[in-house]
Amino acid sequence: MPVPTFHSTGHSASGLPWQLRHEDVRLPLAMAQQHGISELLAGILAGRGVTLDGVPHFLHPSLRDYLPDPFHLRDMDKAVARLVQAIERRERIAVFGDYDVDGATSTALLMQYLGSIGAQVVPYIPDRMKEGYGPTVAAFEALIGQGAKLLVTVDCGTLAHAPIAYAQERGVDVIVLDHHLSDGALPNACAIVNPNRVDETSEHRQLAAVGVTFLTLVALNSRLREAGFFKSASLRGGEADAAIQSDEQDTSSSGLPRRAAPRNDVREPNLLALLDIVALGTVCDVMPLTGLNRAFVAQGLKVMAQRKNLGLSVLSDVARMDEAPNVYHLGFLLGPRINAGGRVGKSSLGVELLTSQDEAAARGIAATLDTHNAERQAIEAGVLEQALALAEQQANMPVILVASEGWHQGVIGIVAGRLKEKFSRPAMVVALENGIGKASGRSVPGVDMGAAVHGAIAEGLLIAGGGHAMAAGFSVEAGNVAALHAYMMRRMEAAVAAYNEARVMKYDGLLSVGGASLDTLEEIALAGPYGLGNPSPRFVLPNAQIQHRKVMKEKHLKLVVGDASGTARLDAVAFNVIDTPLGAWLMAERSLHLLGELKRNSWQGKESAQFLVSDAARV
Repeated sequence: MPVPTFHSTGHSASGLPWQLRHEDVRLPLAMAQQHGISELLAGILAGRGVTLDGVPHFLHPSLRDYLPDPFHLRDMDKAVARLVQAIERRERIAVFGDYDVDGATSTALLMQYLGSIGAQVVPYIPDRMKEGYGPTVAAFEALIGQGAKLLVTVDCGTLAHAPIAYAQERGVDVIVLDHHLSDGALPNACAIVNPNRVDETSEHRQLAAVGVTFLTLVALNSRLREAGFFKSASLRGGEADAAIQSDEQDTSSSGLPRRAAPRNDVREPNLLALLDIVALGTVCDVMPLTGLNRAFVAQGLKVMAQRKNLGLSVLSDVARMDEAPNVYHLGFLLGPRINAGGRVGKSSLGVELLTSQDEAAARGIAATLDTHNAERQAIEAGVLEQALALAEQQANMPVILVASEGWHQGVIGIVAGRLKEKFSRPAMVVALENGIGKASGRSVPGVDMGAAVHGAIAEGLLIAGGGHAMAAGFSVEAGNVAALHAYMMRRMEAAVAAYNEARVMKYDGLLSVGGASLDTLEEIALAGPYGLGNPSPRFVLPNAQIQHRKVMKEKHLKLVVGDASGTARLDAVAFNVIDTPLGAWLMAERSLHLLGELKRNSWQGKESAQFLVSDAARV
């Protein structure tokens, strides 16, 4: 069956050409023959840059293969030495985290580990509306007043010059565990572990803060073991060897690490049991699921399926998850509920849930977060409607920037993401109040929003701000909004143009109607987990025959498609296509090439394969 090719716009409903994701059409065949996999799966791997020899590692992403020596990160040795000192001296440690999922999971990770070894540790999550993002002098003053001798900031702190200087003046050290971009001048902290600090040479720049925090715990665990801190230092098998012993260098003749005699009645924690929290933070902060991140998420989903974390278990029940967890569940069911506390409720609820050991309390928190999430959805819908109306007036501009009074700060990041998806360009949403705007922005691949925000700060257009390539937040005076928009368009115009120029609908191979089955879905899953950096595979159904159409909820289409011979049938669905070119084609044409994803559909206890249509081309 020939591969349909579309060399120019106009051949598809979207107006975009379709392009096979891998260029070497011989590589999938070689992979299939050498590794005993199907050509369909091999095509997916080839499209993700997997080499012939790299197939086993990609299909089985383990920490053993991807976990680096955590001490390669700048200041990791300083951070761990100070943490060991605080633990040995039984000093009170305060963990200051951001109010989003990455901050909550990073905080919970430290709380779980430090609490399990008997350290004195307390969390602090700022109120989004009252305190804003990142540490403040007032917050540090309160924590120091409560007896904290060491402050650890997670998912924030890289730019917290004044609060860190204040803590140092009070004789209290600060450790920063972060992943946000720095502007060159770093605060005078005890340690700043951040793969995106300007003087860092690490290749692991795409870690979420929770990933940085996990590496810190790997390093800390090894130092405590070397010091003989644990009662039981028995080796763990498989990946735990890599996770817990990756940096052991001093070995006996048997190859096992040498250890000092235990000095405490403390058992060594199982770091792998915390990977469900790491996976959640990584997915929800929209980090690329490649390399180490992919290993974190792949292994973390296995841990989450065991339902050992009480908070995640009850939240899964509240979110009505009735199947093994996957990336969708983390990003669209669990994450939004944990985030809801910081957006419209109490910021600390997420951390409280993730660290809870009381089932009744955990169920109460989960129910509260579910209620807050419903409130957030209602608020978001109102802001989105207004923001879309303003954004339509900027549809031809390289950057969308909309601002208004009365918008809830807790939902502007989500709304920015919605605008980015609709208009396929960077989008920023500014909530104005008393002459000051609090803003969130979301970007597209290849357009670095974090760097643009730092540039705007240097130009004097912003009060404060920060972020990374795909997302940023900032504060701006109302009178500077127009100038800021003009600056952002000048700064990003070339990159946005390059992004649009290169836009194509990529697909991973051909799929027959008869071959679209649950068995095929199981095979496709072997190359997951899918997300940013490892996109869910798309396939072309060549010459699909549309046998039945039904409009659902006035905006979606449910289809039944068959093959040319009429021997096979497949359910398909196209969401939000009514009154679009794609919807018109699907309603009018009988035979079309269809582009989309194969998904699992569960209905009334039965499961089947379903094709999710994203584009169509005439035969």
